[in-house]
Amino acid sequence: MKIIIANKSHSKYAQEICDTIAESANVRGTGIARRTPEYITTKMENGNAVIALDRNNFAGFCYIEAWGHGKFVANSGLIVHPNYRGKGLAKQIKKKVFEHSRNKFPNSKVFSITTGLAVMKMNSDLGYKPVTFSELTDDQSFWDGCQTCKNYDVLTRTNRKMCLCTGMLYDPNKSTKDQEKSKPIKEKVFKRLKRIKQVLFLRKDKK
Repeated sequence: MKIIIANKSHSKYAQEICDTIAESANVRGTGIARRTPEYITTKMENGNAVIALDRNNFAGFCYIEAWGHGKFVANSGLIVHPNYRGKGLAKQIKKKVFEHSRNKFPNSKVFSITTGLAVMKMNSDLGYKPVTFSELTDDQSFWDGCQTCKNYDVLTRTNRKMCLCTGMLYDPNKSTKDQEKSKPIKEKVFKRLKRIKQVLFLRKDKK
């Protein structure tokens, strides 16, 4: 198994990556912004993606998006092929793409919005902290990308202040000492936060 920075030669996996993301979203019943093979290919060609390969077999993927003229970057589309799940590969990919983001965009804040508890835990271990959406990018093109998510109506009716996703941010401008003082958040905290949001929005849906 190797986890590498993707390039143009890996574009042959773009369709399989998109299909795997879509299938995973359907199985889990979670919201996710859909991407096209052309979009994924562009990320590879620009050196803004990480891919995991088991010889010639696609095993996992994640890509980088830059927003607000590079002030913010996001690690998006994290996916592991069903044949390689349960082996800690997602955590390895997440770490690799985070390091690549920090190297390529050293002054950018790295953020994530996700409904996945596992991703929240991985983010926390890397130094991300939960934040309000107002602390994330105000780049309209980023939020427009949420339109293909099934929870987009939640985002719009709260005036983009809240959704079922949790916003998380890594700020490189904070001192190393401050980063070290901050302890990773326990998974039970994320579970409680997710339950509160689900109850809140389900009640609104029933009205």
